[in-house]
Parts: sequence; structure tokens; C-alpha cells
Amino acid sequence: MSENEEKKQAIIFTLKEKSLLKQRVYDNTFESFGVLKDVLRVMAKDVNTSLAGTDSRIRMEYSDRSNFDAQIRVAGDVLLFSMHSNIFQFDRDHPAWKTSYIQKNKYNAYSGIINIYNFLADSFRYSRLDDLGYLIARIFINHEKQYFVEGKRQMGMLFTNYGSEEITRQSLQVIISTAIQYSLEFDLLVPPYDTVKIATVGQAEAKIQHSRVITGKRLGFQFNSDDVLMNNPDNT
Repeated sequence: MSENEEKKQAIIFTLKEKSLLKQRVYDNTFESFGVLKDVLRVMAKDVNTSLAGTDSRIRMEYSDRSNFDAQIRVAGDVLLFSMHSNIFQFDRDHPAWKTSYIQKNKYNAYSGIINIYNFLADSFRYSRLDDLGYLIARIFINHEKQYFVEGKRQMGMLFTNYGSEEITRQSLQVIISTAIQYSLEFDLLVPPYDTVKIATVGQAEAKIQHSRVITGKRLGFQFNSDDVLMNNPDNT
């Protein structure tokens, strides 16, 4: 076989194996994201029914932003759910590689990703484009619809047995409820004095006009590394 023929066969093999697999991963992730959107919509409707007669400012508000983005406003918080359009493989240092599920088939490590970010509702209301949001969870979904959640401590304690549990509407309901609860309990802290003790005239004017002082729930602080737990059978 000539060198050119070998290269052609290698291309064909890659298309049949890896590229086709990535398409299945994408389809599974996109389908799951559609279910996630519906869960958000139904949840907002159900919660608002229970909140009838209360202050309208604490009601849930669901928005379908695009094929790959959706958000839900919960009182003073916004949770943004964003599906990445590309497919990824876990890096070699990721604990997922220690699971028997991936060790028996490296293709199980290819996943689609749905990110969950927490922002302040006022950041969007007042167009404070420099405000900070935080990634509180990532949902990984593979070609067999097996899922893996990586996130803050409350998220990490919920999900184990990667490779033996398919993503379902029920599992998405638990993920979403946990993310919302975590965000509501994750309070805004006063920024350290030294980070705000000096302001320019422009910043002062911007604050007056648009409330544009950089704000985030942990401005000036960093999460501890032990706030993130990986979800796999070897680390429960």
C-alpha cells in the first residue's frame, strides 16, 4: 500500500470512528439541553404558582436565549445554562481517567459540556458588563448518554457511578434544583476596602449613570480548591 493510500485509509478510519462518535456525543448533549430547557420552563411555572400573592420580585423568570443558551432568574440571581457546540476530551490529569468506565474504552472520555454560571440579576438589568459571574457546575454527557457532573461542593456530593447512570429528565431536575439552591445560599460579600478605596471621575460618573461598579458574589476572593469535587466511582 502506498503512503498516499495509507493516509487516505487513516482519514477514512478517523471519520468512521472518532468523527462519527463526536456527532453522537453532540446529538446526545443537544437533546439533553432541550430537556433541560423544558425542565427550567416547567419549574419556573410550578414555583411561581406556589408563590402566588407574594412579592413579584422573588418570582422565577425563564428565558430561552438561543439554541445553546437559556437562563432563569431567581430573585436577585441569574443562572445561565450554556451548551458548548464543540466536543471535548478530558485532559490526562483529570480524575475521570481513573474510572474503570474510561479505562476500558478511551472513547468514553469524549463529552459534550453544559456549563452553569451564576450571575447577579442586577448585572444584566443595569448592563454592568464588567460584573463577575461564577461557574458553579459542568455537566458532561458522552456517546452513551452517560453523564458526569463537576462542580461546587453541593453539586459534587450528589453524583457518582460514572458509566452506570444515563442522563434523564429526573437527573437534570436534581442538578438544576441543586444549582439554584447553591446560588441562593451563595451570598454577595463586601469587597475588600483596598480594592475600592480609589475611583476615577469616569468610574464615579458611570456608577451614577449605570451602577457600573464591578460586582460579583466573591469579588476579591477565590474559591478554595476543596470546594470542587469530582464525581467518579474512585472519589465518592
